[in-house]
Formats: sequence, structure tokens, C-alpha cells
Amino acid sequence: MDPETLQAARENGVRLLARREHATLELRLKLSQRGYPEAVIDAVVRELVDRGYLSDERFADVFIRQRVEQGYGPLRIVAEMRERGVDESVYRPFLDALQVDWLEQARAQKLRRFGDGRPKDRREWGRQGRYLSGRGFSADQILRVLGEKGD
Repeated sequence: MDPETLQAARENGVRLLARREHATLELRLKLSQRGYPEAVIDAVVRELVDRGYLSDERFADVFIRQRVEQGYGPLRIVAEMRERGVDESVYRPFLDALQVDWLEQARAQKLRRFGDGRPKDRREWGRQGRYLSGRGFSADQILRVLGEKGD
């Protein structure tokens, strides 16, 4: 393993982590895209984890809080965590600890985007439902927010 390549990969990894938290898989992919060999990536990731610079737990905590603040629902957050290669045993405690009222979160997003009141017709109902679905809310939450199901 070339020491210069290892040093360059380490510096790139630290620089990426200085901007924002990354999941281990994300960092591996970014280093791979920069052309570093797998052996170098393995060594750098191991070192960054050992030093405490890289943590899937810290990433999950920060990421989930940001997504909730941005108004995303649980399905979207879980999908994004899986996409980033974070194991459910890592992110689930952070998601559960927030104790978010997802129905209220969905209502707030509907109100912010479409205003108060029920959709005026089926086309509008579909548009609002697709929006809330894309934000990561369940079918039950969407039905309740759009007035098809009683609270």
C-alpha cells in the first residue's frame, strides 16, 4: 500500500467528514469514486472509526433529526437510512427516541403546502396524497390528513 495514496485518502476522508456526518457506506463510495483502491479505503475507514471521526450512530442521530425538522415522514427516513447502508439496529433507537407525532407532522406538511381544508376533487386529492407519500408518510396517515378517515 502506497503511503502517499493512504495519506491522500485519509485527508479526503477527513475533509468529507468535516463538512457533514457520513455513514460508513457513503464515505466508502465517495472515496471509491475518487479512485482509491479497496485496500486503502478499508484502512482509512478503519482508522477514522477508531479515531471516532466516523460513526454510523452519530450519523443516524444527526440525519434523522434533520429529516424530521425538514418535515419528512418515517417511511422516507427509513428508506434513506437503508439507502445509505445504515443497519436498522443502528438507526431504529434514534427514530423511536424522538417520539414524533407523525400524523401531526403530515398535517403540518399538508397545511404548509396546500393550506387548510379538504381537497376539492379527486384530482387534487391525488396530488396532495402523492406529495405526502413522497415525503414519507404512510397511507393511513395520508388518508387521515386528507379527511377520508376520521381521527
